[in-house]
Amino acid sequence: MRLRALLETEALGLRLLGGEEELDRTVRGVMTTDLRDPSRYLTGGELVLTGLAWRRNSADSEPFVRILASAGVAGLAAGEAELGDVPDDLVSACVRNRLPLFAVNEDVAFATITEHVVRQVSGERAGDLAAVVDRHRRLMTSGPAGGGPDVVLDLLTTDLDLRAWVLSPAGRQIAGAGEPLAPGVCAALASEHLAAVRTGRRGPHRISVQGITYSLFPIRGHGRGPGAGPAARDVRESVLSDWLLAVEADAGDWPAERLDLLQGVTQLIAVERERRDAARTVRRRLAQEVLELVQTGAPPAEIAARLRVAAPVLLPGLGAAPHWQVVVARVDWDGGDIPGGPVAQSLLEEILVDPSASGPEPSDRIAVAHAGDEAIALVPLPAPPGEAGENKGPDAALHADVLLATVREPLAAGLADDGRLTLGVSAAVHSAEGLRGALEEARHARRVAAARPGRVCAAGHHELASHVLLLPFVPDDVRRAFTARLLDPLRDYDRRHRAELIPTLEAFLDCDGSWTRCATRLHLHVNTLRYRVGRIEQLTGRDLSRLEDKLDFFLALRMS
Repeated sequence: MRLRALLETEALGLRLLGGEEELDRTVRGVMTTDLRDPSRYLTGGELVLTGLAWRRNSADSEPFVRILASAGVAGLAAGEAELGDVPDDLVSACVRNRLPLFAVNEDVAFATITEHVVRQVSGERAGDLAAVVDRHRRLMTSGPAGGGPDVVLDLLTTDLDLRAWVLSPAGRQIAGAGEPLAPGVCAALASEHLAAVRTGRRGPHRISVQGITYSLFPIRGHGRGPGAGPAARDVRESVLSDWLLAVEADAGDWPAERLDLLQGVTQLIAVERERRDAARTVRRRLAQEVLELVQTGAPPAEIAARLRVAAPVLLPGLGAAPHWQVVVARVDWDGGDIPGGPVAQSLLEEILVDPSASGPEPSDRIAVAHAGDEAIALVPLPAPPGEAGENKGPDAALHADVLLATVREPLAAGLADDGRLTLGVSAAVHSAEGLRGALEEARHARRVAAARPGRVCAAGHHELASHVLLLPFVPDDVRRAFTARLLDPLRDYDRRHRAELIPTLEAFLDCDGSWTRCATRLHLHVNTLRYRVGRIEQLTGRDLSRLEDKLDFFLALRMS
């Protein structure tokens, strides 16, 4: 299709600001961006839509336009919703670089233009995706009952003989055609995709898993459709929230036309994603309201009233009030220049869903708010019939030690070398009175996780009732000095004499100072054990019959 045809379509609300002599350019696709440098995502022939969030002053226009012109885009359409009239400096830059420039009326959503371009371009290519586009247009106007991305992927299979799946950044299957992918395959695909995006490689990304080649296409939701937020200015702001399309094929052998068709499919799915994100705002608002009441010390009766409103939304048909758990997550980027709260919010909405559950619906029971760099999830847990009492937590309670097990690999790839995710989980509570304590408990657990090494760390409430809670907060220099003073004399003696004093000390403490049990465990005579313990006391100046000295040795071993 030609740029001229877009200008003549009144429903698109386009107004030509420059480049009339270039209106016969061919449009091969459409892309929405507010990145300062979107070159890695451009292949040429696109109509680029922008909300101008990249523009901070007049000097920014020339570099941005030059990048688009070098990439061979067909034209640029700038929205008027953010700044009003399109700035003169952008008009002048487009004239200098012979790039057609359109203004988009603030009443027209970018999603409308995207759908029109994809539908027209696809129809001109022998109609091999016309059925997909047309069906998806009906889906978008008829609501969720139409079937969503699954229908689009089914048509890809029937029309183009391509098996494809939509995956979350954590590797959960959102939609798919045919048999679902194994969790291990999903994790591998998500890891490769996130690693490729973080290193700036141009998609589609190809990977072979268990002898099968897959091509991975990013699904970016930065349009102006319902629920769409501002476009990310840094890849880190979206890499852990964007979906991806995995196709069982080697796209390296495809002609440009076939690649364009798949890019069109990702744009259609992005529109569907944005619509579902809009529905998610209700649950986010509920979580935000409850969180604000809890943090400001509102009366339990007021909090309980909000919980009664939230329960039917999160657990339709629930007869009794559920248990609740609080999960706190934080994403930190090196330098601190990227806000981590929205990223952590999106991650929690995926992490808290059973990874074996496909489709978007399971996340409908998760309400997540964010404050600053912290995201806070309110997770309802239906109480088993006949259960009463806070100490009888429901069987469905979340456990920190398994919560990240299936998503650790892809998340670590997305965080790369400059990001970190830490997460804390509270115990289950069954009343409004317990929510404030649960929130503080989850925050303390997250701080314990933050003190541990690794890019992805979690801790649970059970760890807060142990001395283990204190150890991560001991400064490194104090930790080294304390352990060296107690254990270095024993290590040196072991190296010189192969005496195994350190293993003997560990076994002695583990047996609660019982000579008989310790000797049996080490297969030693009791007199030999007494000799070793005496040597430990001699080298360290400590007395292992004293509780204080036993405790010091115990902590030194734990911190070493």
